[in-house]
Amino acid sequence: MQLKDSVVLITGAANRVAREVALVLAKKGAHISFTYYLADEPWQETQKEIEDCGVKCMARQVEMRDSAQINAWVQDTQQMFGRMDVLINSAGIWLKTPFLEITEEDWNMELEVNLRGPFLCSKAVAPAMLKQGQGVIINVTDLSAFQVWPGYAHHASSKIGLVALTKSMAYELAPAIRVNAIAPGTVLLPFGATPEKIQWAVDKSVLKRVGTPADVADLAIFLIENDFATGSVHFIDGGRSLV
Repeated sequence: MQLKDSVVLITGAANRVAREVALVLAKKGAHISFTYYLADEPWQETQKEIEDCGVKCMARQVEMRDSAQINAWVQDTQQMFGRMDVLINSAGIWLKTPFLEITEEDWNMELEVNLRGPFLCSKAVAPAMLKQGQGVIINVTDLSAFQVWPGYAHHASSKIGLVALTKSMAYELAPAIRVNAIAPGTVLLPFGATPEKIQWAVDKSVLKRVGTPADVADLAIFLIENDFATGSVHFIDGGRSLV
Protein backbone atom coordinates (compact mmCIF):
# COMPACT_ATOMS: atom_id res chain seq x y z
CA MET A 1 0.00 0.00 0.00
CA GLN A 2 1.26 3.45 -0.89
CA LEU A 3 1.06 6.18 1.74
CA LYS A 4 0.45 9.08 -0.62
CA ASP A 5 -3.26 9.98 -0.63
CA SER A 6 -4.07 7.16 1.79
CA VAL A 7 -6.30 7.80 4.81
CA VAL A 8 -4.76 6.97 8.18
CA LEU A 9 -6.66 6.83 11.46
CA ILE A 10 -4.55 7.21 14.62
CA THR A 11 -5.81 7.09 18.19
CA GLY A 12 -4.27 9.31 20.86
CA ALA A 13 -2.24 11.40 18.43
CA ALA A 14 -2.52 14.88 19.92
CA ASN A 15 0.92 14.61 21.52
CA ARG A 16 4.01 12.53 22.18
CA VAL A 17 4.95 9.56 19.97
CA ALA A 18 1.65 9.14 18.10
CA ARG A 19 1.71 12.83 17.20
CA GLU A 20 5.14 12.49 15.61
CA VAL A 21 4.01 9.38 13.73
CA ALA A 22 1.01 11.29 12.39
CA LEU A 23 3.22 14.17 11.24
CA VAL A 24 5.71 11.87 9.50
CA LEU A 25 2.90 10.08 7.67
CA ALA A 26 1.35 13.43 6.71
CA LYS A 27 4.67 14.55 5.24
CA LYS A 28 4.53 11.39 3.12
CA GLY A 29 1.18 12.53 1.74
CA ALA A 30 -1.25 10.62 3.97
CA HIS A 31 -4.48 12.25 5.12
CA ILE A 32 -4.94 11.92 8.89
CA SER A 33 -7.90 11.40 11.21
CA PHE A 34 -6.84 11.30 14.85
CA THR A 35 -8.38 11.14 18.30
CA TYR A 36 -7.46 12.85 21.53
CA TYR A 37 -8.78 12.29 25.05
CA LEU A 38 -8.63 15.56 27.01
CA ALA A 39 -9.88 18.90 25.71
CA ASP A 40 -6.73 20.66 26.92
CA GLU A 41 -4.40 18.47 24.87
CA PRO A 42 -2.64 20.39 22.04
CA TRP A 43 -4.86 18.80 19.41
CA GLN A 44 -5.47 22.04 17.52
CA GLU A 45 -1.75 22.66 17.11
CA THR A 46 -1.28 19.08 15.95
CA GLN A 47 -4.12 19.39 13.45
CA LYS A 48 -2.65 22.61 12.04
CA GLU A 49 0.83 21.09 11.67
CA ILE A 50 -0.64 18.12 9.84
CA GLU A 51 -2.67 20.38 7.51
CA ASP A 52 0.44 22.48 6.89
CA CYS A 53 1.89 19.35 5.24
CA GLY A 54 -0.66 19.84 2.45
CA VAL A 55 -3.03 17.05 3.50
CA LYS A 56 -6.47 16.89 5.07
CA CYS A 57 -6.90 16.27 8.78
CA MET A 58 -9.76 15.59 11.15
CA ALA A 59 -9.50 15.55 14.95
CA ARG A 60 -12.11 14.17 17.35
CA GLN A 61 -12.27 13.91 21.14
CA VAL A 62 -12.96 10.23 21.79
CA GLU A 63 -13.19 8.15 24.93
CA MET A 64 -11.60 4.80 24.05
CA ARG A 65 -13.95 2.98 26.42
CA ASP A 66 -17.05 4.26 24.64
CA SER A 67 -18.05 2.26 21.56
CA ALA A 68 -20.57 4.90 20.49
CA GLN A 69 -17.89 7.60 20.37
CA ILE A 70 -15.50 5.31 18.50
CA ASN A 71 -18.16 4.39 15.94
CA ALA A 72 -19.07 8.04 15.45
CA TRP A 73 -15.41 8.95 14.81
CA VAL A 74 -15.02 6.15 12.28
CA GLN A 75 -18.26 7.10 10.53
CA ASP A 76 -17.21 10.76 10.38
CA THR A 77 -13.87 9.73 8.92
CA GLN A 78 -15.52 7.60 6.26
CA GLN A 79 -17.90 10.43 5.40
CA MET A 80 -15.13 13.05 5.16
CA PHE A 81 -12.52 11.02 3.27
CA GLY A 82 -14.57 8.37 1.49
CA ARG A 83 -12.26 5.54 2.52
CA MET A 84 -10.08 4.24 5.38
CA ASP A 85 -6.76 2.60 4.59
CA VAL A 86 -4.77 2.39 7.83
CA LEU A 87 -5.66 2.24 11.53
CA ILE A 88 -2.95 2.75 14.15
CA ASN A 89 -4.18 1.87 17.65
CA SER A 90 -1.83 3.99 19.73
CA ALA A 91 -3.95 5.42 22.57
CA GLY A 92 -3.16 3.87 25.91
CA ILE A 93 -2.59 4.39 29.62
CA TRP A 94 0.15 3.36 32.04
CA LEU A 95 -0.78 2.69 35.67
CA LYS A 96 1.89 1.55 38.12
CA THR A 97 0.58 -0.31 41.17
CA PRO A 98 1.99 -3.20 43.22
CA PHE A 99 0.04 -6.36 42.42
CA LEU A 100 -1.72 -6.68 45.78
CA GLU A 101 -2.81 -3.05 45.60
CA ILE A 102 -4.36 -3.22 42.11
CA THR A 103 -8.05 -2.42 42.38
CA GLU A 104 -10.75 -3.78 40.12
CA GLU A 105 -11.14 -0.24 38.79
CA ASP A 106 -7.44 -0.05 37.90
CA TRP A 107 -7.56 -3.48 36.26
CA ASN A 108 -10.64 -2.62 34.23
CA MET A 109 -9.23 0.74 33.17
CA GLU A 110 -6.04 -0.80 31.77
CA LEU A 111 -7.83 -3.54 29.86
CA GLU A 112 -10.64 -1.32 28.61
CA VAL A 113 -8.35 1.39 27.21
CA ASN A 114 -5.38 -0.71 26.08
CA LEU A 115 -7.20 -3.80 24.80
CA ARG A 116 -10.92 -3.20 24.43
CA GLY A 117 -10.29 0.16 22.74
CA PRO A 118 -8.17 -1.30 19.92
CA PHE A 119 -10.71 -4.13 19.55
CA LEU A 120 -13.56 -1.64 19.15
CA CYS A 121 -11.64 0.57 16.74
CA SER A 122 -10.54 -2.38 14.61
CA LYS A 123 -14.05 -3.83 14.54
CA ALA A 124 -15.38 -0.43 13.45
CA VAL A 125 -12.98 0.06 10.50
CA ALA A 126 -12.67 -3.54 9.30
CA PRO A 127 -15.94 -3.75 7.30
CA ALA A 128 -15.00 -0.72 5.18
CA MET A 129 -11.47 -2.04 4.64
CA LEU A 130 -12.82 -5.44 3.59
CA LYS A 131 -15.28 -3.80 1.20
CA GLN A 132 -12.54 -1.78 -0.49
CA GLY A 133 -10.33 -4.87 -0.66
CA GLN A 134 -7.37 -3.71 1.42
CA GLY A 135 -6.40 -2.23 4.74
CA VAL A 136 -3.68 -2.14 7.38
CA ILE A 137 -4.05 -2.21 11.16
CA ILE A 138 -1.11 -1.54 13.48
CA ASN A 139 -1.44 -2.08 17.23
CA VAL A 140 1.05 -0.41 19.56
CA THR A 141 2.07 -2.73 22.39
CA ASP A 142 5.25 -2.40 24.50
CA LEU A 143 7.99 -4.42 26.15
CA SER A 144 5.96 -5.06 29.32
CA ALA A 145 4.16 -7.75 27.32
CA PHE A 146 7.42 -9.70 27.10
CA GLN A 147 9.34 -8.75 30.25
CA VAL A 148 8.49 -8.74 33.95
CA TRP A 149 8.06 -5.19 35.23
CA PRO A 150 7.09 -5.07 38.93
CA GLY A 151 4.05 -2.88 39.45
CA TYR A 152 2.68 -3.30 35.94
CA ALA A 153 0.77 -6.62 36.07
CA HIS A 154 -2.47 -5.02 34.84
CA HIS A 155 -0.70 -3.01 32.15
CA ALA A 156 1.32 -5.99 30.92
CA SER A 157 -1.81 -8.14 30.81
CA SER A 158 -3.53 -5.60 28.56
CA LYS A 159 -0.53 -5.41 26.23
CA ILE A 160 0.05 -9.15 25.88
CA GLY A 161 -3.68 -9.41 25.19
CA LEU A 162 -3.17 -6.89 22.40
CA VAL A 163 -0.48 -9.15 20.93
CA ALA A 164 -2.94 -12.07 20.89
CA LEU A 165 -5.60 -9.84 19.34
CA THR A 166 -3.12 -8.77 16.66
CA LYS A 167 -2.41 -12.35 15.63
CA SER A 168 -6.06 -13.37 15.70
CA MET A 169 -7.12 -10.43 13.53
CA ALA A 170 -4.24 -11.02 11.11
CA TYR A 171 -5.45 -14.58 10.58
CA GLU A 172 -9.18 -13.88 10.38
CA LEU A 173 -9.08 -10.68 8.32
CA ALA A 174 -6.55 -11.89 5.73
CA PRO A 175 -5.89 -11.53 2.90
CA ALA A 176 -7.52 -8.11 2.51
CA ILE A 177 -6.41 -6.65 5.86
CA ARG A 178 -2.89 -6.98 7.23
CA VAL A 179 -2.43 -6.65 11.00
CA ASN A 180 0.84 -6.18 12.88
CA ALA A 181 2.03 -4.84 16.23
CA ILE A 182 4.84 -2.46 17.12
CA ALA A 183 6.64 -2.82 20.46
CA PRO A 184 8.70 0.32 21.12
CA GLY A 185 11.39 0.61 23.73
CA THR A 186 12.41 3.99 25.14
CA VAL A 187 11.81 6.36 22.24
CA LEU A 188 10.67 9.43 24.14
CA LEU A 189 11.54 10.20 27.74
CA PRO A 190 9.13 12.10 30.00
CA PHE A 191 9.47 15.87 30.04
CA GLY A 192 12.08 16.91 32.58
CA ALA A 193 13.76 13.49 32.78
CA THR A 194 16.77 13.60 35.07
CA PRO A 195 20.30 12.83 33.84
CA GLU A 196 20.09 9.63 35.87
CA LYS A 197 16.91 8.57 34.08
CA ILE A 198 18.44 9.34 30.70
CA GLN A 199 21.55 7.33 31.53
CA TRP A 200 19.38 4.44 32.73
CA ALA A 201 17.60 4.39 29.37
CA VAL A 202 20.90 4.49 27.49
CA ASP A 203 22.32 1.64 29.58
CA LYS A 204 19.23 -0.48 28.86
CA SER A 205 19.79 -0.19 25.12
CA VAL A 206 22.18 -2.53 23.33
CA LEU A 207 22.78 0.34 20.90
CA LYS A 208 23.54 2.65 23.85
CA ARG A 209 21.15 5.42 22.90
CA VAL A 210 17.56 6.47 23.37
CA GLY A 211 15.33 6.08 20.34
CA THR A 212 13.11 8.71 18.76
CA PRO A 213 9.46 8.85 17.67
CA ALA A 214 10.81 8.97 14.11
CA ASP A 215 12.13 5.43 14.62
CA VAL A 216 8.59 4.28 15.37
CA ALA A 217 7.23 6.21 12.38
CA ASP A 218 9.77 4.58 10.05
CA LEU A 219 8.67 1.14 11.23
CA ALA A 220 5.01 2.07 10.75
CA ILE A 221 5.78 3.15 7.19
CA PHE A 222 7.47 -0.19 6.52
CA LEU A 223 4.48 -2.13 7.85
CA ILE A 224 2.07 -0.06 5.77
CA GLU A 225 4.00 -0.32 2.53
CA ASN A 226 5.25 -3.92 2.75
CA ASP A 227 2.38 -6.03 1.47
CA PHE A 228 3.84 -9.31 2.79
CA ALA A 229 4.03 -8.30 6.47
CA THR A 230 1.24 -9.53 8.73
CA GLY A 231 0.66 -11.24 12.06
CA SER A 232 3.94 -10.24 13.70
CA VAL A 233 5.24 -8.12 16.57
CA HIS A 234 8.03 -5.81 15.47
CA PHE A 235 10.38 -4.53 18.18
CA ILE A 236 11.86 -1.05 17.86
CA ASP A 237 13.78 -0.86 21.12
CA GLY A 238 17.50 -0.57 20.43
CA GLY A 239 17.90 -4.14 21.65
CA ARG A 240 16.42 -3.49 25.10
CA SER A 241 14.33 -6.66 24.87
CA LEU A 242 17.58 -8.64 24.77
CA VAL A 243 18.82 -7.57 28.20
